Amino acid sequence: MTTIKASCPSCGDVELTPAQVRLVVCSVKSWSYYAFTCTTCQEEVRKPAGRDVVALLISGGVVAEPWSVPAEALEQHDGPALTYDDVLDFALWLNSADLLAAAAAAGGPRHARTTPETAA
Repeated sequence: MTTIKASCPSCGDVELTPAQVRLVVCSVKSWSYYAFTCTTCQEEVRKPAGRDVVALLISGGVVAEPWSVPAEALEQHDGPALTYDDVLDFALWLNSADLLAAAAAAGGPRHARTTPETAA
């Protein structure tokens, strides 16, 4: 069985099996990482995984988990950050929009309609 040597910041070098290593390969290459639970201190260790590390771990039997970041997460956003008041205003607006939608679904107020026969 393959043994993978990794480094815990607290304990130093540890030996792991491929099943003990989680490899996440992201569509944004700089966001790829591998993680493991240190066999000595039981702390989770997470480290960046460049192309060479990904190749090495896969060749050692670690199964890569693909992670595709939605394009919306990578969009450039301008303007000020949302505040608590912005979120509260939106929640209040949603409540009123739900009430309006419920009234519309129930039929809402009926208005007299003008037809060609009644218009004359």
